[in-house]
Amino acid sequence: MVSEEKKLKLQDLIDEMPLPQVDSERIESVGIIGGGIMGTGIAQASSQAGLDVIIVEKDEVSSERSRKMLSEAMDREIQRWGMTISEKKAILQRIRWTTDISEVSECDIIIEAVDEDLNLKREIFRKLDRICPPDTIFVSNTSTLSLSKIADGTSRADKTIGMHFLNPVPKIPVVEIVRGIETSDETTKIARGFAKKLGKTAVEVFEYPGFITTRVIIPFLNEAMHILMEGLATAEGIDTATKLGYNLPIGPLELADSMGLDEILAWMETLWHELGEPRYRPCPLLRKYVREGKLGKKTGEGFFKYDSHGRKIIESK
Repeated sequence: MVSEEKKLKLQDLIDEMPLPQVDSERIESVGIIGGGIMGTGIAQASSQAGLDVIIVEKDEVSSERSRKMLSEAMDREIQRWGMTISEKKAILQRIRWTTDISEVSECDIIIEAVDEDLNLKREIFRKLDRICPPDTIFVSNTSTLSLSKIADGTSRADKTIGMHFLNPVPKIPVVEIVRGIETSDETTKIARGFAKKLGKTAVEVFEYPGFITTRVIIPFLNEAMHILMEGLATAEGIDTATKLGYNLPIGPLELADSMGLDEILAWMETLWHELGEPRYRPCPLLRKYVREGKLGKKTGEGFFKYDSHGRKIIESK
């Protein structure tokens, strides 16, 4: 018979043993729901890291538009000597588009990158939950919504996590790792490993509306819009002053155009609704532009005008 004292010593030894390391290297394939700016950016970053990627779009027209968007974005990099033609070919060879969501069921990690619509995200995760193996990790690229609410209704809240990438994804070296209430330590470690594989610095944040980057940038953009609306300066003047005054690579209004004015409006409305703080209340000028379909670079006009390659058009005075 083993004495009680020996049992206790044995248990102490077991408790002191290091836990097995989470194998983030098992991630070899990535499924992405939504082939917009963020979806294609995440796809490019994943492919560049040597991973196989499947992008799910709602129809063939959207798939073709997504392919064209990614191809043109890489063509602009080639023109700037930031990428070679052979690198572009290698990236595209590892990315496949489909309209059938069941084709991502065997992917190791699945990332939704659709609009900031809670019901839409929840519907996608519930559908994925029914068709994916139990160990598949679900990731939301949400910038303002609750991960716990998104995961609600699935059988894997512990394997659901947020990874908030910033645009342009292949270039921005940071990603926010957002844990839901039930997200496990193992899932978090795998997400951090995945971020490292993509060449990103992972910053872990608590689940809260806006996290870090969105909460910081929204008041900055909103104030710049108010200054323009009040007629204190031109859009060019506002961007020039902030760029030179604070050593920024891009001004707030051009940055807003790059992000998409409809996306920014959705973020502001969520933060305003959730937190009720005036600094998040959308500027009326932003609402006006979105109503008029002036959404920024993706439509060719926002606070500035852009050519077909997304380059700002400098209007002569």
